[in-house]
Amino acid sequence: MAVQLSRLYGVPIRQRPLLLSPLTRRRTAVSQVRAVAKNAQELLKSGEVEAIGPKEAATAINSEGFKLLDIRPAWEWEKARVKESVHVALFVKDEDYGPIGLLKKWVHFGYIGLWTGQYLTTLNPDFIKEVEAAVPDKNTKLLVACGEGLRSLIAVSKLHKEGYKNLGWLAGGFNRTDETDFPSVEGPEKLQYATIGGVSYYFLQLLVLLQAVGKNS
Repeated sequence: MAVQLSRLYGVPIRQRPLLLSPLTRRRTAVSQVRAVAKNAQELLKSGEVEAIGPKEAATAINSEGFKLLDIRPAWEWEKARVKESVHVALFVKDEDYGPIGLLKKWVHFGYIGLWTGQYLTTLNPDFIKEVEAAVPDKNTKLLVACGEGLRSLIAVSKLHKEGYKNLGWLAGGFNRTDETDFPSVEGPEKLQYATIGGVSYYFLQLLVLLQAVGKNS
């Protein structure tokens, strides 16, 4: 079309890629995530993906052949993880250190990072490839899990689209578990507290201490 217009008006016209502002790109990414999460909810409603609660998760793994796929970021996984689970992060640390990236990091730290200890993240572009490398047989039963159950909804939708059809979703995530749900847990923290960091982590420790004092008094 550009060539035709150039010939028509006698003026050379160069095609340039559409440049989107950082805000526009962020809004686009948010819209895409919402669409993926909505698709996952539809998969759950239709029964194509099975919702499995924390109390039933061990049975699903030990008796029904499900393999646990932990999609939390590396810093959450390092705190606590289920033994013999597969770990592939859906979100990874945002490594953009340009002016816009640094501004986003600063705003994130002020509003979220300081309180939660969470880094600014971005979708892992190699998520599907890494899952395929770890679990090449797409008929494998996968129980997809994260901290609160929201990120795993996105992962479920992506995996289903790529041919993984025997999927389960850990309803409520690891945050809803207790110490008896997954008996084989590795790491320095309790599984249900692995998403908690920053200032909120110290409030949690204070609460645990006060509860212990209350029981002993």
